[in-house]
Amino acid sequence: MAERQLTQLLTQLKSSSLPYPAASSLLSKAKILLLQLNALSPDTTTNSSHLALARDVYEQGALASIRAKNPDAFTRYVNQLAPFYELPPSILPPGNSERAKVTGLYLLLLLTQGRYAEFHSELEALSTAGTVDAERDRYLGYPIRLERWLMEGSYDRVWKGMKKGEVPCEEYGVFSDVSSLDCCVCGRWLANSRDEQILTFQIRSEIASSSERAYPSLPLSSTKSLLFLDSEGAVIDFARSRGWLIRDGTIYFPSANAAQEAGEEAEQEKETSQMIIENTLGYARQLETIV
Repeated sequence: MAERQLTQLLTQLKSSSLPYPAASSLLSKAKILLLQLNALSPDTTTNSSHLALARDVYEQGALASIRAKNPDAFTRYVNQLAPFYELPPSILPPGNSERAKVTGLYLLLLLTQGRYAEFHSELEALSTAGTVDAERDRYLGYPIRLERWLMEGSYDRVWKGMKKGEVPCEEYGVFSDVSSLDCCVCGRWLANSRDEQILTFQIRSEIASSSERAYPSLPLSSTKSLLFLDSEGAVIDFARSRGWLIRDGTIYFPSANAAQEAGEEAEQEKETSQMIIENTLGYARQLETIV
């Protein structure tokens, strides 16, 4: 009886158009049924079909949470799924698991929060498991490519990768949806009065850090193109949030002298940052020309 009810609930949960309050209510009912089946957490005595149902419920909970832009709930579901994913196929066959999609979304969340050490730990765990070629996987390969481009300073490629037609599925679009009224600040989604992309915040932070290392100052107009902002007013708001000084149409970076005092290693880093910034500025100007 409980197994049949769970199957029915899962059918409803797999509707991506389901509002989050309705999905949350269904998930609560599903967890009660899992408790009755002794399948809330993996156990060697639990029927494999019941374990599969539990895994599917948690995966749908994770996907519903990410669609609702609730990273805390999403992370809880990821943690609940971890012991299920560690079970050998002989106990819990992969079946129609959404593991790659959920794991890829978690990698993307870590990336937008700047948690690079955890990002690479997750990748290492996937590599050790050897169950999937992460680079070639539709869902896992996406955050891997974005992280690589960010580290290389290939911001233009990241911008292109965030376009609607480039994301693997609807849930991934949450991180780069231009209609979203949320932004990622200190690893949290917060309501904002401006349209802001979650990944955009991280990219702008990376570009801003490179700019501070590479130049003592930049014209306001160049900074606008560099950061892919729509107006000089937006540049001023961003500059103030970083503690930059604005005077006579020029932005002055407070940490500009630090690189000069740090020796040869800092000088090399400065040259690299300058090259990255110049490439990004060139790309931004090309975009403006096209528009």
